Amino acid sequence: MTFSVRIAVRGYELDTQGHLNSAVYHQYSEHARWECLRAAGITVDDLRESGVGPIALENTIRYRRELRGGDEVEVTCAFEWGEGKTFRIRQEFTRADGELAAELTGVGGLMDLTARRLVDDPKGRWRSLAREPSVLGL
Repeated sequence: MTFSVRIAVRGYELDTQGHLNSAVYHQYSEHARWECLRAAGITVDDLRESGVGPIALENTIRYRRELRGGDEVEVTCAFEWGEGKTFRIRQEFTRADGELAAELTGVGGLMDLTARRLVDDPKGRWRSLAREPSVLGL
């Protein structure tokens, strides 16, 4: 399952060329990830109460087509699970006309907020927190 959220590009988010500012792509991807967690039934309070928090370890964006003010963009969020303390996140930014505007690939982890270390089994921890684990690909 791939989660997605639609976002309208606002004028104040543009750079001097009239394109969506590169930093805003990170904000949009972060927004989509939090909305994905919310759709899975996980709140910030749930995370805090369980003593963990998601962290981004690496994000890479590949730009394909421009996004301009007034455009609407669909931002996806798909978690990819392996073994170990990290997981991958793949996100696509697709314009309303169907053109792929950008792709983000990331590596994330789940930090134990007391020990300040990554949890050993983020997949299992996310599964235990989620009311709808299928949204997270679990």
